[in-house]
Amino acid sequence: MKNLLVSVFLLTTVNNTALQEKASITEENFSRIPAAGNVFIITTDGFRWQEIFNGADSALINNEKYTPDTGTLKLMYWENSLEERRKKLMPFFWNVLFKKGQLFGNRNYDNKVNVSNVWSISYPGYNEIFTGTDDRTVSSNQKINNANLNVLEFLNNKEPYKGKVVAFTSWDVFPYILNEQRNGLAVNAGYENIKDDNFSSTQLLINKVQDEAINKKEATRHDALTFETAKEYLKKNKPKVLYLGLGETDEFAHHERYDLYLQQANNIDKMITELWHWVQTTPGYKDNTTFIITTDHGRGKRAANWGKHGFFTGGSSQTWLALIGPGIQPFGEIKENQQIYQKQLAQTIAALLGEKFEANHKIASALALQ
Repeated sequence: MKNLLVSVFLLTTVNNTALQEKASITEENFSRIPAAGNVFIITTDGFRWQEIFNGADSALINNEKYTPDTGTLKLMYWENSLEERRKKLMPFFWNVLFKKGQLFGNRNYDNKVNVSNVWSISYPGYNEIFTGTDDRTVSSNQKINNANLNVLEFLNNKEPYKGKVVAFTSWDVFPYILNEQRNGLAVNAGYENIKDDNFSSTQLLINKVQDEAINKKEATRHDALTFETAKEYLKKNKPKVLYLGLGETDEFAHHERYDLYLQQANNIDKMITELWHWVQTTPGYKDNTTFIITTDHGRGKRAANWGKHGFFTGGSSQTWLALIGPGIQPFGEIKENQQIYQKQLAQTIAALLGEKFEANHKIASALALQ
């Protein structure tokens, strides 16, 4: 195999001193990667590392321009102690993941996670996560089919994952990012109704809500509907690889509503809690499923530009990453000086399932490797 670089920390077989190293996945060390039976990838669009590791930002939660009801939001999400503050906002992260998994990207300790694409916007960020490339020609959020091979279609072409790979996303651009037209992946995005030969009552209700209760359908579906749609599919069809792409943190940030941004982050933490509880109480998934949780880009570092991101906004390339599951050593919050890039995740997703994915811009030659 060609020189496929993945940070060893993601392979979960190393000790703390090795967390700073990089190595190629060779036949020798690949065999030491503990394969899970299932992998769930979860993203929350444009959610900053600052809130993950520091909790609510005092400059924003106390500013009525961004938080109209500062009193209520502070009662909900503010504590003087950083540790208590972040636990209030993201209790699953800091009560469960902190004890049983790994969290990367706390720049207070020079532990850095970044996108490597120069644009720091959504489509290039998701392209990087799923294809392992920082292809500079992927430079906008337009609905253009992605020419790069992604790890989800790679897995869907292999046994035992064929027909067991699915994506549920709030943003309606994902059928293009994942190139559903080319590969036939099961992708439910935006306000797309569920298609099923044997509808459950819940599925029928979700379709009815989307058709009749949402008067103005934006490009980003309400995350609650995305989550319920994914959860119902999960219960009925038992996929091995699930991608859940949530988007309202980014939407509220662009509207400079820090209060709604915090509330949605807390809601997403609850969704992940529910999903993890379901996994850990369901045969076939219990102690056999790894969660990879991350974001597609960062945001501005200052109060004046926190709602923005992109090439000209400092802080936009700064992201974070969390992992929990079988074989993931419980190192908790990683404090080593380290640099990780989102483009390393595609290979890691495959490796956690015992597969070898090689990033390739040229779809034809990449498919020929299978």
